[in-house]
Amino acid sequence: MPFRRSSLNHRHRDGHVLVWNQRNVHESLEQQPHRCFATRYFVTFMLFLGMANAYVMRTNMSVAIVAMVNHTAIKTGVEEYDDECGDRDIPIDDSQDGEFPWSSALQGYILSSFFYGYVITQIPFGILAKKYGSLRFLGYGMLINSVFAFLVPVAARQGGVWGLCAVRFIQGLGEGPIVPCTHAMLAKWIPPNERSRMGAAVYAGAQFGTIISMPLSGLLAEYGFDGGWPSIFYVFGIVGTVWSIAFLIFVYEEPSAHPTIDEREKKYINDALWGSDVVKSPPIPFRAILKSLPFYAILFAHMGHNYGYETLMTELPTYMKQVLRFSLKSNGLLSSLPYLAMWLFSMFISVIADWMISSKRFSHTATRKLINSIGQYGPGIALLAAAYTGCDRALTLAILTIGVGLNGGIYSGFKINHLDLTPRFAGFLMAITNCSANLAGLLAPIAAGNLISDHSKPMMGQWKIVFFIAAFVYIICGTFYNIFGSGERQYWDNPADDEQKPALQTTSTTTPQRLSNGNSAPPAISSS
Repeated sequence: MPFRRSSLNHRHRDGHVLVWNQRNVHESLEQQPHRCFATRYFVTFMLFLGMANAYVMRTNMSVAIVAMVNHTAIKTGVEEYDDECGDRDIPIDDSQDGEFPWSSALQGYILSSFFYGYVITQIPFGILAKKYGSLRFLGYGMLINSVFAFLVPVAARQGGVWGLCAVRFIQGLGEGPIVPCTHAMLAKWIPPNERSRMGAAVYAGAQFGTIISMPLSGLLAEYGFDGGWPSIFYVFGIVGTVWSIAFLIFVYEEPSAHPTIDEREKKYINDALWGSDVVKSPPIPFRAILKSLPFYAILFAHMGHNYGYETLMTELPTYMKQVLRFSLKSNGLLSSLPYLAMWLFSMFISVIADWMISSKRFSHTATRKLINSIGQYGPGIALLAAAYTGCDRALTLAILTIGVGLNGGIYSGFKINHLDLTPRFAGFLMAITNCSANLAGLLAPIAAGNLISDHSKPMMGQWKIVFFIAAFVYIICGTFYNIFGSGERQYWDNPADDEQKPALQTTSTTTPQRLSNGNSAPPAISSS
């Protein structure tokens, strides 16, 4: 199927303004079109909903599996509930037991099967999106993800553990394009001075999806049709299918390809992103990227975040039932509270981050490191504290809510940092870091499942180890980012073979800015 092409043949899809022309961003602010709902905001909103749908598909199994498993018929013959707390004010409701006698270890493999499919498509889609555009990969990928959600109940009942794992694996394949393609579209639609806010708004869809998914999944598991838990996948499958079709119809690859965008907004975006120059799109500088310490800083920060985040996202509902003894209905609602806090905090801190940069009180590098420290040290410290709260349900939930809430800082930290280093190759860089991060993330449910399956040891002690591991991963990777991270555009984003069109060159007295490698850049030019 053909991809949408830009109607302006003279502008290359992957060209990008030279770093010394980004000075025009501040000048173009005065020329912004004053519209209540600009086209780029609609694109941002649709990407937000896409991210929300992606995380709904990712997290609904975490709640569903609590309703699917028959906890009193586990093959080990040992009841999988904590028996260390003296108070029994919240009784175990055996009537909530499900159909399948899956051990904690098997549950870990089921929860991680999605990520095996998810990670192997990251880098291929990052490369393909740069060559062919991102829109259709993203839309059709999410459509596949949504359609296969309808097959989850059949696969579980007819195919058992491995049939279910196969369907979840295919769902993961479909969701693979979501992050690299979203990043690539942000690079084409969002001016640099709006990156923190718009980037945080889009990626906050992850928390919004989790907030919607967990309580609604809990309600559907308890009151839904076809035995309760299958309705989770039917309902969200319909929602995801509707979004995918709407996205493919109403969203365009870039401003220049949009038939109804306001001309003033198109000019504002293109001037802010592309400047007055048209540059060639060089091949991906693999060697330079692999030698870049700021790239590795993002990579390790991303991996550390995903391990800790996936530990909480996939295992928190199980912890709520096994240790804190919450019912399915209250489990879903209370499990979503940390993500509500994360969503709200990510929006608040993104405004602060953009102000820090636009006020020129802080550099891009200082801003990213300060905000990211909140986003990674916060949950790390919270997990360490939660490991010692014991049977205090309210205190445990409060600490986890605050810790996960502070995790929202990462969206204005390392998560948007790819666009700072290399606007041209941001999608590809995100594909690499997101692939590696999810390889680390898929280990989280497996490690947790195997740790808590050892019933010869106190269960609360096993959960303490789970929290300790996630906390130290958060803190160590956050520290690596603080040492080696950067917010400066890298020299390899503007290779030496970039050419400026002579027709567009004029004399300028502007003082050259310096690239991140220390070399002087040519002065800014303007169209004649």
